[in-house]
Amino acid sequence: METISFDSHGTRCEAWYLTAQSDELTTARGRPCVVMAHGFGATRDCGLLPFAERFAAVGTDVLVFDYRGFGTSDGALRQDVDHRKHRQDYHAAIAAARARKGVDPTRIAIWGSSYSGGHVIAVAAQDQSIRALVSQGAAMDGLAALFGVQQSGGTGKTAAMTAAAVRDVAAAARRRAPVTVPIVGDPDSAAVISAPGATKGYGAIAGATFRNEMCARGILRIPANRPVRMAARVSCPAFVVVAEQDNIAPVKSVHEVIAKLGDKAQVLSFPCSHFDIYVGDVFEKSVGEQADFLRRTLA
Repeated sequence: METISFDSHGTRCEAWYLTAQSDELTTARGRPCVVMAHGFGATRDCGLLPFAERFAAVGTDVLVFDYRGFGTSDGALRQDVDHRKHRQDYHAAIAAARARKGVDPTRIAIWGSSYSGGHVIAVAAQDQSIRALVSQGAAMDGLAALFGVQQSGGTGKTAAMTAAAVRDVAAAARRRAPVTVPIVGDPDSAAVISAPGATKGYGAIAGATFRNEMCARGILRIPANRPVRMAARVSCPAFVVVAEQDNIAPVKSVHEVIAKLGDKAQVLSFPCSHFDIYVGDVFEKSVGEQADFLRRTLA
């Protein structure tokens, strides 16, 4: 594994690059490559490497990157969760993968989890040359997710989050330091993600570069992040992992996306919660089938 960097809209993004450990998928044109990034405010050292290593083992290169402003990537404004910029970074990472020596530019797959599980739907809809995608535990409809926060936390929490977001927007207009809120916390906390079990779940995968804070202005963008509305435009095969007891990313929206994907989707469901897909038996079962899907579709 090596550390590389690429440019996204004038900012340096940093990534890990794993070269395929098998020549099973190598052709005269080169090797396929899987491009990966993480979810809501998370960094590439939060549980992604075990997936990447399994994919490299079956014959794909893997590029695992941090968004601008997160982890070890550059960016003057730190910790700003913006799905539009995240998708731009995916496209930049895909371009970087296609330009790598030894990579077959026609065989690029994208992988996402949680918030990025929705991003890969949007990115594949925008780039019809993507060969395959994997989406797990995905946030497919920000509007539904925010409604869920209101249902569980009450109007008081929604009002407090909105007030913090407005203060942050005002701070940005005055060129002052961002107003931040916790990304994850216990129920009744001020965190954006405060469902039961969320703190323990993040703790199980959080890497050294993860910071539990975000610019509050990002809260106002959540309802606009609706990959469910783009799913019908995806043309490549998709592998969708569903955590049926997910209390963070609405499962109903995932099934709506699956319906729109139709026969392009292969579905793997588990009676588990949002963070169970990263560890233990669920991880082992899921990553094996994901790797097999990539082996078949990238051959």
